[in-house]
Amino acid sequence: MDKDQTIELTLEQEFSLRNFADMVQQMSREQAQEFLIEQHRLMMLQKTMYQDILKHEWKLGSDFATH
Repeated sequence: MDKDQTIELTLEQEFSLRNFADMVQQMSREQAQEFLIEQHRLMMLQKTMYQDILKHEWKLGSDFATH
């Protein structure tokens, strides 16, 4: 992908983002903090899952997941 190209959200993703923002605005500070921590955990799990899938599909060594 070229540096000048940007990845944009689809209309459906924009709608989902707006709904998410509305939901977060209604949370207490403590709820939002807990939710943010859980979202970060889920993002890390997703990254690990993608790395494992790519490692398996591309038949890469175990060093791939550590980078």
